[in-house]
Amino acid sequence: MASPTPRPSTDTGDRPDDPAPPTGRVEAHGVDHIPDSERRGRPRELFPVWAAANVNYLSLLVGGALVLMGLTLWQALAVIVVGNLFWALTGLLAVSGPAAGAPSEVITRALFGVLGNRVNNAVTGWMISVCYFALNLSSAAVAAFALIEQAGLTATTPVKIVTVIVIAALTLAISIYGHAFILRVYLPITLALSAVFAVVAVGVVRHTDFAYTPQQPPTGTALWATLMGGVTIIASGPLSYTTSADFSRYLPRATSARAVAGWTALGGFLPSVVVCSLGAFAATAVDMSDPQTGLEAVLPGWFTPVFLCALVLGTIAINALTGYSAGLALQAVGLRIRRTVSVLFDGTAAVALTLYALLVSDFLDTVSQVLQLTVILLGPSMAVYATDIVLRRNRYDGLALMDETPASAFWYRGGVNRAGAGALAAGVTAGALCVDTLYTGPVAGALGGIDLSLPAGMTVAAVVYGLTMRRSAGVRAAREVA
Repeated sequence: MASPTPRPSTDTGDRPDDPAPPTGRVEAHGVDHIPDSERRGRPRELFPVWAAANVNYLSLLVGGALVLMGLTLWQALAVIVVGNLFWALTGLLAVSGPAAGAPSEVITRALFGVLGNRVNNAVTGWMISVCYFALNLSSAAVAAFALIEQAGLTATTPVKIVTVIVIAALTLAISIYGHAFILRVYLPITLALSAVFAVVAVGVVRHTDFAYTPQQPPTGTALWATLMGGVTIIASGPLSYTTSADFSRYLPRATSARAVAGWTALGGFLPSVVVCSLGAFAATAVDMSDPQTGLEAVLPGWFTPVFLCALVLGTIAINALTGYSAGLALQAVGLRIRRTVSVLFDGTAAVALTLYALLVSDFLDTVSQVLQLTVILLGPSMAVYATDIVLRRNRYDGLALMDETPASAFWYRGGVNRAGAGALAAGVTAGALCVDTLYTGPVAGALGGIDLSLPAGMTVAAVVYGLTMRRSAGVRAAREVA
């Protein structure tokens, strides 16, 4: 099992004279270990990374969708806050980055074993990341199409294809340049997006009907089903970031875990709550099934192009993080390719999915269904990861995690940690029994359509993993050293 790491020094690395990592060249590291000599930075630098990624069109769309689902404004706001509380788990997972000096895609070898983790990265790490990349790219493209129409041009199919490719290229450029570049550019992006959305907030709040109630609001079981479905959709955002250690792994080993968790969680929670709430506010006054057209009624005419540009920029920001992690996941699957190549491959796959979502299927239905279905897997996956961090007290031997041979401390039996694989399977099964989206599971059916896939899947996964791993020799060793 995992050999305990030495107790860290008291140097937090949070000094203003720390040399900044180079931003003018492509990041050299992929899924390899980050040596202590290359670790620097401050935990608060994580805030703009996550903030920029959450001031985006998809959050606005999802917030408006809650009202379209039949909730009152205040019910929708409650759902937004509860769903975004899951950013606390994203923050918890981020603390493993400085401890191991490795990305999440490698740290999870401790959960699933060397070979088992390759399967985990292929599905949870790569496939779902590409799906989210496509969803976000689709939302950015919709805003870009509206911007093209504003310029007096016609968004024909060839124009739409070129637009998607251009947005993807800009996004992948950030992903390819990598970690240091992201840290530097996301602060000005956050400030720019905050300024734009402040103007949006003024226009939207002035027209908000704070007493809004739908003509036929759901009641009883139907209301609970709508509330749980809404929480699941909102929670899918933070739960999609089981890779938050990717962006904290360059911090010094002794960096405060509380600070890493706090700045990560706060960076995701605050902007997501604000932007989702703006979407809900707007839905009480305009038709949010067509957000661009609807918001034009409450925004100054001159400001609409600025707003649309901001929507595109915000989505590029969130997708650059997704593309970055997807590239690492593809490397962690075992493909011996450079990170730049893996990122380009991810982008190609995402562009193909995006064109399908925009040109073939119904975009809003696709967003809702994908977000709810992915939670069946992402919820248990995050629960297992978080439980492992607690069990080991965040003690990870980064160098040992790099060993992929049968002699590895994380080879377990046949390259698979049956405790992690079993817990994930149990959590996914529990979630599938309780889901109510593309299909209705037997538990959801018995409860009248109430979807408990999120709490059921996460609880079962965490309990099963905790019970099966608490006697692990490696976990005991890590706890004794902590």
